[in-house]
Amino acid sequence: MKSRSETPAARVIGAGLAGCEAAYQLAERGVSVLLSEMRPKKRSPAHKTDDFAELVCSNSLRSDRLENGAGLLKEELRRLGSLIVSCADETRLPAGGALAVDREGFAKLVTARVREHPNITVVEEEVTKLPAPPCVVATGPLTEGKLLESIEAFFGESLHFYDAAAPVVMRESLDMEKIFEGSRYGRGSDYLNCPMDEAQYFAFVRELVAAKRAPLHSFETPRVFEGCMPVEVMAARGEQTLAYGPLKPVGLVDPRTGRRPYAVVQLRRDDAAGTLYNIVGFQTNLLFPEQKRVFGMIPGLERAEFARYGVMHRNTFLNSPGKLDICFQSVARKGLYFAGQLTGVEGYVESAASGALAGIDLARQLLGQPRVDFTGGTAIGALGRYVSQYAGHDFQPMNINYGIVEGLAQRVRGKQERYGRIAARALETIDGVRAILSRECE
Repeated sequence: MKSRSETPAARVIGAGLAGCEAAYQLAERGVSVLLSEMRPKKRSPAHKTDDFAELVCSNSLRSDRLENGAGLLKEELRRLGSLIVSCADETRLPAGGALAVDREGFAKLVTARVREHPNITVVEEEVTKLPAPPCVVATGPLTEGKLLESIEAFFGESLHFYDAAAPVVMRESLDMEKIFEGSRYGRGSDYLNCPMDEAQYFAFVRELVAAKRAPLHSFETPRVFEGCMPVEVMAARGEQTLAYGPLKPVGLVDPRTGRRPYAVVQLRRDDAAGTLYNIVGFQTNLLFPEQKRVFGMIPGLERAEFARYGVMHRNTFLNSPGKLDICFQSVARKGLYFAGQLTGVEGYVESAASGALAGIDLARQLLGQPRVDFTGGTAIGALGRYVSQYAGHDFQPMNINYGIVEGLAQRVRGKQERYGRIAARALETIDGVRAILSRECE
């Protein structure tokens, strides 16, 4: 690794998942990084701490299986030396086939790794104007005020949708006589399960749909991201929607009855000590008293104490197609990159991936090295292509999925086998990229 005096410098704005990943990838390649973060001087409405990479919604980074797009993306990032995925692996909690983390421990570990890196200098400041390149702007979906005005003056008007977070409850307040432990299909005992019979389920759905919600501003259109839809909005689509969605009982048997419940509400551990549990799939915009009342109808949660209530907030993202390239660089201004949910990727791992790609590409540009082609056949490359090349008329945030990864030349019957072959090809490409990056960093 080269010393600061021998290498160029770059700036990263925002110490969220994308910003920390971008700063780390730049720094690991010998680039001197100035990382600007507005906390603790100023917090967004969604943040509760001053730690970097704070997880404001779920504590899950979703599936860790290669047959799932999120699992493939995480494995690609592991092989590329991702800061975010390595910290997630080190603070992992039991969660069946998913990668869930100790929320507080994860953020503190990322913060320590960033602050301790010899090539990263952290400056606590609020940036109010679009910086000059070389720079990665990773200010997140809650970007607002003068900085947003500056970005929109350069790019044009931004877009938005609404995102929601689920509540977290204290385990000691739960009635464990009504709750059983277990994961679907016997894959461990990582979740707490609150079983419902038919009468309990329909009574709950009726109260959920009728419950009072927190008001939105009159000028705002409640455009909701499908992946984080409030549970009450989902329930209003039909009485059976939840039973086939987050409350589906498939793969679960109540050991006390030997039968599958009519519906199940699952709780996932939120911290390493096992004192806090997230209500899975219960993103909500209900008023706080209504959350306590309606969610108190769930068996075992009658006296639940809420460590955090669910909230809903507006997320801003750029109309990126044609304005960013496949590595998240501005088409109109070389050396200016954007990363994270501000670009139109959706999700923790996707944000980290965009930061990794932007950081790697900017570092190579600064060091006079050619751009590496991740191709559309990898998950990380597919995200860059979706954000930069989406051809429809209604650009929306996107989670990674096999639908946007380049398919196989030959037809393969069976989804699992097809996804397995795509994953194998993607990881072979990533290993080739890693070899190039390693060779040129020596």
